[in-house]
Amino acid sequence: MKAAIIGAGIGGIATAIRLANKGYSVEVFEANDYAGGKLSEFQQGEYRFDAGPSLFTMPQFVTELFELSGKNPENYFQYFKLPEVCKYFWDDGTRLSVSADIEAFAQEAEYKLGEPAQNIIKFLKDAAFKYEVLSGLFLEDSLHKVSTWTSKKAFRGYWNLPKMGIFGTMNRANERFFKTEKAVQLFNRYATYNGSDPYQTPATLNIIPHLEYNVGAFFPKNGMYGITQSLVDLAKDLGVKFNFGVKVEEIIIENSSAKKIRVNNHELAFDKVVSNMDVTPTYRKLLPKVKHPDKILNQAKSGSGLIFYWGIKQQFAQLGLHNIFFSNNYKAEFEHQFQKKTIYHDPTIYLNITSKCKADDAPEGCENWFLLINAPANEGQDWEKIIASTRQNIINKLSKNLGVNIGELIENESILDPRTIELRTSSAQGALYGNSSNNKFAAFLRHANFSSEIKNLYFVGGSVHPGGGIPLALSSAKIVADLIE
Repeated sequence: MKAAIIGAGIGGIATAIRLANKGYSVEVFEANDYAGGKLSEFQQGEYRFDAGPSLFTMPQFVTELFELSGKNPENYFQYFKLPEVCKYFWDDGTRLSVSADIEAFAQEAEYKLGEPAQNIIKFLKDAAFKYEVLSGLFLEDSLHKVSTWTSKKAFRGYWNLPKMGIFGTMNRANERFFKTEKAVQLFNRYATYNGSDPYQTPATLNIIPHLEYNVGAFFPKNGMYGITQSLVDLAKDLGVKFNFGVKVEEIIIENSSAKKIRVNNHELAFDKVVSNMDVTPTYRKLLPKVKHPDKILNQAKSGSGLIFYWGIKQQFAQLGLHNIFFSNNYKAEFEHQFQKKTIYHDPTIYLNITSKCKADDAPEGCENWFLLINAPANEGQDWEKIIASTRQNIINKLSKNLGVNIGELIENESILDPRTIELRTSSAQGALYGNSSNNKFAAFLRHANFSSEIKNLYFVGGSVHPGGGIPLALSSAKIVADLIE
């Protein structure tokens, strides 16, 4: 049996590994000349950057692939748990360093923010409970199979449904939970982990902090791209063939079944076809002759990102691996992103510095700054104007908080905006997480991991069930492999 994987994103690579373990002969076709999709890397002078995702949680989802293959994970992939989860900065001078120890975090939040420690602890216990109830139903199985809804896990979910926060917003739930505005803002930011608006998205997403605090935040010793490289190495050891710089032109359907793909005007036969491309361009570009599920494809898209990669010729002891500089008006920031389709003049800045943990990512005495600003999906905005104003606003905000003119320290620079994200990763409108999750039915409105109209056609990755981000992309690979079995 032969399987074709279209796209070498993390979901596609994981699917290739799982199918190879089931005895399939697997070929991966990737239009770019590198693997990883958003989870890639690049060199900028003497600075190395991870291009996309920068937070590593749920490492067991990665190591499971090695164990499944009968390999020792440590021979391919090493990582460690971070003692500090994140540093938070507010313009009024408030600083909060979040320890991986929940009790220490709670005490520090009480001291620095005035938020009672028991509120933090209670919230994280509730997040763990929600995750335990929902993960088996929403994250591990296909929502589009009757068996999922009649399982014991499903009935436990039904019983606890009123506690899951489906019918209220994240912000509203957090305002009830916490006493201080800063604590509400801190936990509201987890909506951005799947490109959502905390003032619209359901409170169900308050399960996300569970992954970062109760399970932990980690760092791969070779950087985030080490995840990609180690899984590619594993796949190759299992006999998976990678075709880089090869663009699939069409998925050929015969008798309502995916039988072939067209590459360089040649037709190649396969028994199973799995698309790791965003589901929208998969239909629009690769399946031109079939009926499209337009109701799903035309849904509003998730947020995107504007990323600056700066080589900084100075080191900052007050910064860590993960840093957040908060906006003074969080609600206005999201209104600009999702209603006005632009970037607020005082954006929240996420600053990732991998040279804090991997010293050779920057020259001695320097740091590699990855700065991410939440941005709307591409709808033809004047991005050059938005980029120029946002860049200056970032410099002003960081200079104020760090007490030095940041603009004078930028040695080199690259920029990634929603247009280039769309171009490089085939993500519809440059959305980072597929369709928007800004409504309570979002989990049910994602495209299934299989086609109900076309046999032997499957979908994996962040644009389909269960959603975006490394853990969910890896979960989708498991779902697809189980469906194929």
